[in-house]
Amino acid sequence: MQFNLRREEIMGPGHLACQGCGGSLSMRLALKVLGPKTYVVMPACCWSVIAGPFPYSNLNVPLLHTAFETAASAASGVRAALDIRGETDATVLAWAGDGGTFDIGFQALSGAAERNENIIFTVYDNEAYMNTGIQRSSATPYGAWTTTTPVDNPKREPKKDIIRIMAAHGIPYVATANVAFPGDLMRKFEKAKKIKGTRFIHILSPCPPGWKIASEHSIEIARLATLANVFPLVEVEDGEKWTLNYKPESPVPVRQYMSRQGRFRHLKDADYQRIQVMVDRYWEKTLKSCGVNPDEPFENPQWFNSPFDRGRPVD
Repeated sequence: MQFNLRREEIMGPGHLACQGCGGSLSMRLALKVLGPKTYVVMPACCWSVIAGPFPYSNLNVPLLHTAFETAASAASGVRAALDIRGETDATVLAWAGDGGTFDIGFQALSGAAERNENIIFTVYDNEAYMNTGIQRSSATPYGAWTTTTPVDNPKREPKKDIIRIMAAHGIPYVATANVAFPGDLMRKFEKAKKIKGTRFIHILSPCPPGWKIASEHSIEIARLATLANVFPLVEVEDGEKWTLNYKPESPVPVRQYMSRQGRFRHLKDADYQRIQVMVDRYWEKTLKSCGVNPDEPFENPQWFNSPFDRGRPVD
């Protein structure tokens, strides 16, 4: 799939992200698709630091910093103001971490979705409260170490199924995206831009300090999450039509994905077996929602044919 991406960078250099940050790359790709007529609303999160201290920002678009729990409600207000001014062609992008989406910001997000506000809400999910010291969130996966779930008492609850929760609101567009599959990620932002109403995009965003991985392995490990069926790539339209975007030809074991991350270093064989069962059940549930027979051939869409989207397993 070909993209007519702008040569100019709407996200400039000089940001404060860690090396290997999936959230910074996601923002760069999203803005290249959405274009300069984008208004970004950002609650407290890593990105409220990455962008730079007020009055500076590395984003060459209007940026509103808002309170932790208010990304969706503030974005709704920006949308209303732009409509009053006649700027109906502008895109309002709420950009939040998993804490400001799954947890603290969910009340405002659910309200905006119920009203079908004309905004794109994106969560760059690094699976913990990384900006404040790697604390557990409801996006943290089962078995993970965080500073509030130490190795002798790791997280014992599964990750919140935010995609099904948002799809249950019946909004026009819900999608998952992985920064390791940029072609698919950009296509979904391009599609979301053309839809009116609430659009929700959930991006898996590796965090080297929080996941305890080397920064140069960030994209490889994010790719493994999808190859192991831990993070399926799907779209849900109008809360009903599910589409599977990618099906690994030979799924890798979850152990291959998790064992490369320090936050799972304490796991034993029995833990990996339990997690594999959980992942397999969720994958079966996803296939059923998408109407895909696991035993029949599945042709992955053309946008996965580019060199960086083929999803080759890594050693």
